[in-house]
Amino acid sequence: MTTKAPLVSAAGVAKATPNRRNTGPRRRSPALRKAFPYLLLAPAMAYLLVITLYPGLFAIYQSLFVVKFLTWEWTGLGNYSAILQDREFWAALGNTAIIGGISLTLQTAIALTIAYFAYRDPFIRGWRIVYLMPMLFMPSAVAFIWKLAFNDGRVISNLLMSVGLVDGNVDWLGNVWLARMTLIVADVWQWTPFLFIIFVAALQGQDQEIEEAARLDGASWPSIFWNISLPMMRPVIVVAVTLRGIDITTMFTNVFVMTQGTPGGATETMSYFIYRQGFRMFNFGYASAASVLMLILTIIIAQTVVKRAFHSGKK
Repeated sequence: MTTKAPLVSAAGVAKATPNRRNTGPRRRSPALRKAFPYLLLAPAMAYLLVITLYPGLFAIYQSLFVVKFLTWEWTGLGNYSAILQDREFWAALGNTAIIGGISLTLQTAIALTIAYFAYRDPFIRGWRIVYLMPMLFMPSAVAFIWKLAFNDGRVISNLLMSVGLVDGNVDWLGNVWLARMTLIVADVWQWTPFLFIIFVAALQGQDQEIEEAARLDGASWPSIFWNISLPMMRPVIVVAVTLRGIDITTMFTNVFVMTQGTPGGATETMSYFIYRQGFRMFNFGYASAASVLMLILTIIIAQTVVKRAFHSGKK
């Protein structure tokens, strides 16, 4: 006679001896859970510190020396004192302000205009990628294209002659303002899409019911844009223009390829001045001091603009 083991008792045995592998995920300690996000960010933070903080600290350290290749001679604040008395430094600073200011103003106006039409018209909105194409080119390629158009290939001169605006070839680098204009045109052509895509996103993110209510009250589209959309876009415009303005202060590729600072240093920006001091005159300490001063000026101007813009917006 055979006996069978009861099923109930077998299940009970199984419950009485739980398997540690089937108990689900183990809980982390509170300290580990708190440190876990920082551990995930640690590699990226270390990378950013290496490529940003170390070069900055090294430039500040180098600016306190007269550096000629391997020879380092302590000069303290001597480089800074010499730069503040250097006419070429102030001329480069003025050129940066003039070229960058005009370029940034044109970019902002053009980007706002195109964004105003692009975000309403379905046909234009469907071809939005076309507006972004200039930004996809490499800066050096853009500089060579415009150098060919203005200087070497005489494309612009031939075009102007064909419509009767000029009688002969235009010497774009022989005139101060014409040379500056070539840099402005190249910069506007390439970087207006950066502001355009931000402004379009800001317009599409606004509450459409407010505009619809104004339209039902009889307001025209230009009035709606000027009195409703533009004030609502104010924080976005300030941030976008500030970012673009900071980027313009580092304008180098177009100057290097198109004008080399000619005529007579009229197109020499701060970045090209620093390059010339460091890699043509091999005065690395002087170039580092100029870089530090440029960084300080950029931070002060950007901080002032953003602070005043948001402070006036709150009022």
